[in-house]
Amino acid sequence: MSRTDLWVRRGHTIAFALLILFSIVEGAITTWITVQYGKNHNYDSISIRDRVRLLVVASWWTVFFGFIYLLLFLHSARTGSDLTSVLSHLIFLGLTWILWTAGAASLTSSLGGGINCSKVDRNVVYCNQLNAAEGFAWVDWYAQFSLPPRKLSNQFTDHFFAL
Repeated sequence: MSRTDLWVRRGHTIAFALLILFSIVEGAITTWITVQYGKNHNYDSISIRDRVRLLVVASWWTVFFGFIYLLLFLHSARTGSDLTSVLSHLIFLGLTWILWTAGAASLTSSLGGGINCSKVDRNVVYCNQLNAAEGFAWVDWYAQFSLPPRKLSNQFTDHFFAL
């Protein structure tokens, strides 16, 4: 097994585990906010409520499919599979990127870039939770594309330029 193969196997597992972990945290926060909004009908605006719901979908989508991809990759890492192919990953990660970009950017826009809960001039219900949801949405968005691609692309370019 080459060093690149070993790195890809470890990097993929670590990257997907972190992505799943961050998505579970985001899913828990946004699901809680959504349940509170549904029970109490005390959301600040319909746009904030709907954008939190979009992040609920993005979170649990990422957890569900990320877990499936992680298990499939661990199962077929040596033999390869159409289910774990690069194209399959690109389709999944592309759709996931669209969901996270739309969710994180739209909630950030609705909140005006974040709320300083101690100095806000109006009563913002679940202010700290909304800030946490916004923050973890951007963490998920960043984690999706920052962990393995840089190192992997460096190894590939080093390999091809060394030839």
